[in-house]
Amino acid sequence: MTRRLRVLAVDDVRPALDELCGMLGDAPEVDEVVGAGEALEALRLIQGDRFDVVFLDISMPGLDGIELASLLARLSTPPVLVFVTAYDGHAVTAYDIGAVDYVLKPVRSERLSAALDKVSRMVAAGEVVDSRQSVPPTDAMPALPVETAGRTKYVRRGDVRFVSADGDYVRLHTPSGEYVVRMPISRLEEYWCRAGFQRVHRSFLVALHAVLELRSDSAGGLVAHTEIGDVPVSRRHARDLREQLLRQAQRAELGSPVRGSR
Repeated sequence: MTRRLRVLAVDDVRPALDELCGMLGDAPEVDEVVGAGEALEALRLIQGDRFDVVFLDISMPGLDGIELASLLARLSTPPVLVFVTAYDGHAVTAYDIGAVDYVLKPVRSERLSAALDKVSRMVAAGEVVDSRQSVPPTDAMPALPVETAGRTKYVRRGDVRFVSADGDYVRLHTPSGEYVVRMPISRLEEYWCRAGFQRVHRSFLVALHAVLELRSDSAGGLVAHTEIGDVPVSRRHARDLREQLLRQAQRAELGSPVRGSR
């Protein structure tokens, strides 16, 4: 007999949370449902208890659903993730993080039943941990969704030359323009540090591949020059940046063909 599921539902809108909890509680696959009205509350519950699956909204104040999912994916035995959202523009990012399903609001009972069936089969087969371990942590955010004027654009990590902090937001600087994403720069640094992005200032990350040269500015400070602008480099980060750029240049030289060879 298949074990019934212990479920955590997360949504900051109380009527939506109550409706989702009610629908989950009526499902034959579910043993117990716990509701959380914000991501931090959900994180505390997960750290202190066991849940088979988390049904998670995306658009929430503070820590949003994508950020919470990225944190959960690092757990040794993470719960299964199912996103429940009114926006279809986050699906690629959700699946990159390791979600097993993506349910659009308003939630239909047959669609929720299909998601629960998928989760039940995974739990019964013991595939929960493997489904997360198959997602490389450095690829948790290979692209970031940017929403402007009701449209969602995906900015690829490889197109970003540098990142600047703007309070609880970051500004992605690319040759095609600047894009603002709600995420602290410290959290983006965690996602992108192994993908060639270096912290060079309290408020800046730079893509190592984008640095053309290091220069002195008019005040005697150091800047990393890129094709789309200069990035300030603080004194405490200067030595590390020079070392990283040297390693990158050496790797490139070792990987290049010998001159004069055919």
